Amino acid sequence: MRPALVWLAAALLLLPLLPLIPWAFARGWFFPDLLPSRWSLAAWDYALSPAGGLLPALGVTTLIAALAATVSLALALPAARALGQRSFPGKGAMMLLVLAPVLVPGLAVTMGLQGLMTRAELTGTLAGVTLVHLIPVLPYATLLLAALFSGLDPDEEAQARSLGASPAAAFARVTLPALSPGLAAAWALGFLVSWSQYAPTLVAGAGQVQTLPLLLFAFLSSGRHDIAGAIGLVYLVPGLLVLALASRTLGRGLGASR
Repeated sequence: MRPALVWLAAALLLLPLLPLIPWAFARGWFFPDLLPSRWSLAAWDYALSPAGGLLPALGVTTLIAALAATVSLALALPAARALGQRSFPGKGAMMLLVLAPVLVPGLAVTMGLQGLMTRAELTGTLAGVTLVHLIPVLPYATLLLAALFSGLDPDEEAQARSLGASPAAAFARVTLPALSPGLAAAWALGFLVSWSQYAPTLVAGAGQVQTLPLLLFAFLSSGRHDIAGAIGLVYLVPGLLVLALASRTLGRGLGASR
């Protein structure tokens, strides 16, 4: 019964995206036609051409999302361990501080950082956009990893240290393997959050860093729904692949822990 529910949930999630398929292959689709009267690959020819900019934008978007997800994990691990395994004064305030970038609109935070980024010459660069993407990505990674740390037994790492392992070796050989399914899930979540960023990318990139959300909105706003449909279909694929791989890794980890 569970596979059927999973497929049903997936179908419901993908149902609003079905109009992208006819739009991507439509030569013209006008009301009140239920389907396009003419079909063509012209939208794909243009999108995949140098003028369309799809392939460069796909590479840039993938690189930024992968960097943001990876850096967020490295930055989140120390804070997540403290929040998940230790009790200390001000823990609630620290938790609120971690959540602050999610509670405050991302565009407002990005606008506030724009002056600093301009002085640091990061505006319009991949590094600047990646740093801005860490603002919405880092809270999710920290909270997810904190929940995972709270379920670990700290005595296991202490036992490894009592047998002569250094703190770094005990963490790498005992704690990280236990966290590996959760790390995969946190990385995938960070990738997907970064993948969908539009306004922060527009502000931090200053029009010089072209990602798929920016390219998609540009064609939508110009009325080229056929090209937007083609880009939209490509836009869905990497996110679905990352989500599928993370689900598979998490499933293996849960199966091994039983």
